[in-house]
Amino acid sequence: MNELASMREQVYSDPRPKEHFDRFHERARTREPNWVYEATRLLTSLYAYTLLRARGIAAGNVPGRGAVILAPNHFSFMDHFLMGCFMRRKVRFMAKSQLFKRPMQWIYSPGGVFPVRRGARDEETFVTAETILGRGGAVAMYCEGGRSRSGRVGHEAKRGIGRLALTTGAPVLPIAIYGSSRIRNWKRLQFPRVTVLYGEPLRWAKVAAPTREQQQAVADAILAEIRTLYDDLHQHGRRGVARRLRGARGRQGAPHPAGAS
Repeated sequence: MNELASMREQVYSDPRPKEHFDRFHERARTREPNWVYEATRLLTSLYAYTLLRARGIAAGNVPGRGAVILAPNHFSFMDHFLMGCFMRRKVRFMAKSQLFKRPMQWIYSPGGVFPVRRGARDEETFVTAETILGRGGAVAMYCEGGRSRSGRVGHEAKRGIGRLALTTGAPVLPIAIYGSSRIRNWKRLQFPRVTVLYGEPLRWAKVAAPTREQQQAVADAILAEIRTLYDDLHQHGRRGVARRLRGARGRQGAPHPAGAS
């Protein structure tokens, strides 16, 4: 097995004040992503389909409309795009505030991305996410916070996703992205084969003011489901998982998993 390429040290604080990011939140709350989203999806999808030989399994589990929180594991900067290229819905992403600098902020903000100030109690991020979900949008949030540096799905979830699930009552769709930990090996001309497995929606009753314990319990349950999906791919492979799901859905008279191969 090839070694993982090294990652830059993560920066967990942004010295810029909250007010610096207000305009990005305002845009995310009041406007839909524009043509930048579609152009970015086209380019990244071509890269995913060709060099990464990416395939999606059970993308039909993503609700066609209505609020939903998409919860994938996180190994690579490409995870946003890999998750989104197998679904028709436009996904609104959270991204660390350090990325909101020229020129990239001119792509992120029109594309529907909004910032989160890591290392700070960033209530604006939750207001933006709740606003998008409140009008029936799809928001992506990583259970683990930042990217995993080990190449494995972690065991410690950040409670923020639990808070968002409970305060909005939106279903959470766990997603396993397998193979993306090696995307950064492209400098060695090594391109992994990537598979995206979409799980079944998880639901919790809406809670107006969930406790920290309630938030953490929900976050841990989501991460455990992501790990189960990921381990399934690791053990049985893309074809094995797709074959089993086709058989199960065939017995139930349901459509076959979308995008499986």
